Amino acid sequence: LNAPQANAAPFFQDQDYSKNKTYQQGMREGKNDGAHHKDHSKKRHFKRDEDQKAYESGYQKGHGN
Repeated sequence: LNAPQANAAPFFQDQDYSKNKTYQQGMREGKNDGAHHKDHSKKRHFKRDEDQKAYESGYQKGHGN
């Protein structure tokens, strides 16, 4: 029996950030860094914890991690 597991995703992907501007910024920068074989070339720090999580989630997805 192969039932899909609801808890298979990493903890930082529980939230849907796709419409979030900081997520989209992270996605762009992650893709760019991935294309140039870099890792976090721009160090971003956001005042809101939620923005930091959204950015990092987008970065990881864009970077291909």
